[in-house]
Amino acid sequence: MKKIVIVLIASLALLIGLWAQQALRFDFTTLDGETHRWNNSQGDWTVVNYFAEWCAPCLREIPELNHFYQQNKDKVNIFAISFDPLNNEQLLALQQKYNIQFPVIDSLNSMPWNRPPNALPTTYILDANGKVQKQLKGEQSAKQLIHTINVLKGL
Repeated sequence: MKKIVIVLIASLALLIGLWAQQALRFDFTTLDGETHRWNNSQGDWTVVNYFAEWCAPCLREIPELNHFYQQNKDKVNIFAISFDPLNNEQLLALQQKYNIQFPVIDSLNSMPWNRPPNALPTTYILDANGKVQKQLKGEQSAKQLIHTINVLKGL
């Protein structure tokens, strides 16, 4: 009887541990220290834009992405991610230099796409479950992004 109780307690502890690990897991962190998951419990869609400082089209689209962010921040998440491996100080300097107004990812634990893009700029549109619904290559405008999301949502 004592062995059964010990096995039950150990099993319960293991289940609680697995649940806690899953509950505390995050997919990425932004420069402001916030942790996030690709699947979004609020039902929001997510836009992820890969950029680099040496990429002229990337820099040209930043004002449009800022405009998209300002117009849609309550219903669509948007994040920037540097194609180049940069430390926090370098990312913060880029964010300030180019006035990137939306969150910049500084630590990526997992990504719902197979590998980093092979061309820049590249933008991924993810549904609320964190599944990539569309990959867009080249410069994007705020109008194009909202139109693409609406089409994907069936609106």
